[in-house]
Formats: sequence, structure tokens, C-alpha cells
Amino acid sequence: MKSIYPEPTVSAIIFNPKNEILLCKSAKWNNQYVIPGGHIEKGEKMEEALIREVKEETELDIYDLQLASVQESVNSDHFEEMRHFIFIDYTCKTDQYEVKLNDEADGFVWVALEKLFDYDLGGFVRPFFEEWLKGKNSDYCKPIYYGYAKK
Repeated sequence: MKSIYPEPTVSAIIFNPKNEILLCKSAKWNNQYVIPGGHIEKGEKMEEALIREVKEETELDIYDLQLASVQESVNSDHFEEMRHFIFIDYTCKTDQYEVKLNDEADGFVWVALEKLFDYDLGGFVRPFFEEWLKGKNSDYCKPIYYGYAKK
């Protein structure tokens, strides 16, 4: 068995001025909707990685970053090979509506919170939003720490 090292990643729950959340449709996630994000590079701080990943994937400028959750996935069946991920999710804001996607996504939509589950959410996005919205007490939710998925 090959050694598995945790892969730290960041993801963004991006709110526009209408309080809608950005979902991106991705072939990497079976053409389901996910939130933007990616791996933290060596020597990079988490929030720096989030700002970089969002800019690369959407051309959006984000601000007011707040920790939303920390999740862990160990050998989940969501991936073809054995992987150990640590997902660090943030809420953030943008003043922009125009999204310019890179090649990691095929489409996007801005969605009101009450319509999130009308979309085919991929990966860990659906269970994340289910848990996250349970703690909703303002525009942002309190942080959650969960998601110890094993194969």
C-alpha cells in the first residue's frame, strides 16, 4: 500500500451583493456543481491560496474571508485512487457578478441560499451545505468541523 499524505485544500463560498452563492459546474466532479477552490501550494498561507484559486478559476476578487468549516476525507469513494484530503472552506464576498471561468469548470450559476438544493451538487458540497445551513444565524454560518469519510 502506498503512503498517503494529507493534501490541504481551500474552497470558497462566494456571496455576491444579492447574497447569492457561486456554484461552478465541473467535469472533474461528474458535471455536478461545486464551489471554487484548490490545493494550497508549499509555503502559501490558506487565505492566500483561496484568493489565488478563486482568481484563477473565476477572475473574481474576494474579501471578508471567514472560516466556515474544516473537513477531512480519507480514502473516499469519490476518488479513483486512495487520497487523504483536508478541506478548509471559507465564506467570502465579492462585488462582482461577471465570472470568467478557466478550464476547470464548464459553467456557473449564482444561486439564492433557498435554491441551493435544486442543483446537482457534487462531491462533498451537498453534505457540507446541509450541515452548514443548520447553524445559520446570519449571512454567514458558524464554523463546522466534520466529514471524516472512509471508504
